[in-house]
Amino acid sequence: MSAQNSNIWVARDHPAIQYSSRSVQDSIVRLNERIEKGEIQLAFDAPPRGYLPAVLKALDVPVSSQTLVFSENSLQRAHISKTTPRAIYFNDTIAIGWAKGADTVEATVFDATQGIHFYSMPQQNQEKPAFVHRDADCLQCHLLPQTHGVPGLLTMSVLPLSDDQNEYAQGWPMDHRTPIEDRWGGWYVTGTQVPVRHLGNVPVLHVPRSYVRADTAPKLATGSEAFDTAAYLTPHSDIAALMVLNHQTHMTNLLIRLSWQARIAADGGPQKPAVSPGDVRDTAIELADYMLFADEAPLPSPVAGASGFANDFAARGPRDAKGRSLRELDLTRRLLRYPCSYMIYSDAFDALPQQAKALVYERLWEVLSGAAKDWDYSNLSPDGRRAIIEILRETKKGLPGSFTAPR
Repeated sequence: MSAQNSNIWVARDHPAIQYSSRSVQDSIVRLNERIEKGEIQLAFDAPPRGYLPAVLKALDVPVSSQTLVFSENSLQRAHISKTTPRAIYFNDTIAIGWAKGADTVEATVFDATQGIHFYSMPQQNQEKPAFVHRDADCLQCHLLPQTHGVPGLLTMSVLPLSDDQNEYAQGWPMDHRTPIEDRWGGWYVTGTQVPVRHLGNVPVLHVPRSYVRADTAPKLATGSEAFDTAAYLTPHSDIAALMVLNHQTHMTNLLIRLSWQARIAADGGPQKPAVSPGDVRDTAIELADYMLFADEAPLPSPVAGASGFANDFAARGPRDAKGRSLRELDLTRRLLRYPCSYMIYSDAFDALPQQAKALVYERLWEVLSGAAKDWDYSNLSPDGRRAIIEILRETKKGLPGSFTAPR
């Protein structure tokens, strides 16, 4: 369900936000501080990996999360091709980008109150390497209507461009609502079970004509079947990791938008465009519905990766007394076994202004209790709704009374 917000753009330098000037204490800033104090030293591997393995370890980003994108839509595009794709690694709050031969490792990090910030670390062996802010450069592509009018994240499915065209990219953003057959243009997709139709694994530059769509996508168990993967940390662009990343990017943007709108609405003042309580409520409803996968595109067939990502992702818990977790992947019909976003556990969700968070919980309860009738929630069976409520009761602190009262 889409919110009908009156303004797409949220004023990032409103006094209540101060995105460009207010200091942050995100994971990258804290890592820089630890390096400067000598509390941690980053090992420098032989090129081309450089600081990549050490950065992933220091930031607790699993190698199994590796996804590979070969569309040239990045500041590192000079180093990206179908034989040298860019690798992206991620956890719930951090994404690390690495391209073979590039002179930096890139990072985005999700701060609980200030949203997404962008960094890079030079790939030169130094005693005390440090990430440097890159917001000004990165916002050219990371502040768009498609990021919900806030500095955010974007995973695009890119259509092929022929040589006689000048467009930077043709395609659309992906999230869990995007049909599988329309996902992953410009990306490698690997696994032991992959749907027959999607847009991955085919060239997007120097092709005979635009809008090429094969009825059957090339099947790859690993990236080694398409290019030399020796320089990469794994040969995989795991389909399960891709699906989680698709969900997480849009969820991140919605959390930022709701937080900022609520803070601006509470602050008031003469800043334009204004944010009304109705705007805040609309975004809260949109966020809650997205969290419950109301519009999730069904899987046409079961999928399975081979990098170990699914197990690594689920192992991060938390679990209830029955061993159930919102991080358990389904991958037969849909992404999650219990369709409620694991990002309800994130610091960013907990840091939402109280009124905004109350609106989200109100909507979640309307849907999970069966009271909401204004949208199609057929993806949530009575047993599934009951399981989500029970899991949240045991694993999520700060639930309102509606969730904890006997049913």
